[in-house]
Amino acid sequence: MLMLSRLSAEFVGTFWLVFGGVGSAVYAATFPETGIGFLGVSLAFGLTVVTMAYSIGHISGSHFNPAVTVGLWAGGRFPAGDVLPYVLTQVVAGAVAAVLLYSIARGLPAFDLETNGLGANGYGAHSPGGYSLLSGFTAEVLLTLVFLIIIMGATHRKAPAGFAPLAIGLGLTLVHLISIPITNTSVNPARSTGPALVVGGWALQQLWLFWLAPLIGGALGGAAYRALFEGLPAAPAITGEPPPAT
Repeated sequence: MLMLSRLSAEFVGTFWLVFGGVGSAVYAATFPETGIGFLGVSLAFGLTVVTMAYSIGHISGSHFNPAVTVGLWAGGRFPAGDVLPYVLTQVVAGAVAAVLLYSIARGLPAFDLETNGLGANGYGAHSPGGYSLLSGFTAEVLLTLVFLIIIMGATHRKAPAGFAPLAIGLGLTLVHLISIPITNTSVNPARSTGPALVVGGWALQQLWLFWLAPLIGGALGGAAYRALFEGLPAAPAITGEPPPAT
């Protein structure tokens, strides 16, 4: 019963991340006079994490992302036996969100799936800025790695209590500000899979990158934090006092 509650929370949170974040790009970022632009879309993704982490994070841990789940496992914070159920739930939630996004978008006569792409991630000709496969791969690995370090640090038992959702949401906002022009920002295979399944064609052909790179980055970020920072004592940086001896 507990696992069902946790998976239900992961489903709701991942659904909201994809629907809210990608939806902001599909619905609100394309109007010349009122569009929210890259900044608005980046903020929307961050807000989905903040709102869900504060509301249901105590139930599932607020992963909402296979790369986060794998990264937390690599960092020693998540049991191996729970990885697959979490990942499958996240992917299904992303797919459901994408289908609903498309069903609403079709209500606009000017919307064209082939032209607008439903926020799918891509590289080369399908990168918003025309960035290459290598650039996309590098950005996705690096940004997911840093994102995991943010998550691991913000949720550490010695971190300031109550601020983890804000740090993680703002971290995801910054990730999007950096990489929307490069790949339309994945760092989340579930977020990439949903739109790719709806768009098909090139989006499915390029989807492998948006699984491989975030999973590598997530695992490296979780393992790096565990190796470098996990056991260190808390340092009272505000007071300027030296950290306690180990």
